Amino acid sequence: MQTWGIVLDNPPIIFNNKLLKLKHSYKGGFVMKKFGIKEVVATGIGTALFVVLTEVQIPLGVIPNTSLQPRAAVLAFLAAVFGPVVGGIIGLLGHALGDALFYGGVWWSWVFPDAIFGILVGLFVKKYQIKEGGFHGKNIALFNAVQVIANAIAWIVVAPVLDILIYAEPANKVFVQGIFAFIGNVIIIAILGSLLGVGYTKIGAKSSSLDKED
Repeated sequence: MQTWGIVLDNPPIIFNNKLLKLKHSYKGGFVMKKFGIKEVVATGIGTALFVVLTEVQIPLGVIPNTSLQPRAAVLAFLAAVFGPVVGGIIGLLGHALGDALFYGGVWWSWVFPDAIFGILVGLFVKKYQIKEGGFHGKNIALFNAVQVIANAIAWIVVAPVLDILIYAEPANKVFVQGIFAFIGNVIIIAILGSLLGVGYTKIGAKSSSLDKED
């Protein structure tokens, strides 16, 4: 008699009478890690930091209506260390709670792009090798290439389209705002996000309470 089913407790998977072991990874370098205690802690800390940093903005004098937001770098860093689930939750909850607490309402068309950004950056978690102590050179370049593409998708495409669909905002206005947000995020993540990754690789990967699971 054939048996079809999936055992969800950190697979094994039983499929057609054959026992398979999964390693929390997918082909092509994408990884979906087990969501354990360390991921829960990282999500809580990351969400709290994102909320606290909501009002922390550094104006860019050379580019009008554009500011650097350190919370974007925190989101990118944590997504790159802990993966897409953590990144997506921090982006979604952190932005929504920050809007609610500081602005009295949630602008959902800009909340979802942060969640999408966190997911996209986190998909390549194993490639960056931050926890493994290999975040330098080509891996830093990869991190920044991914964050540029993810920011473009989130802020030049998703955010303006949702602004138009949800709030009927004028297209010329929202696409300009999206481009400014894209520029600011790319700059702060390239600087602060990369520095956080390098620092974690050098001193945090072996000693942090959010260290790699045995």
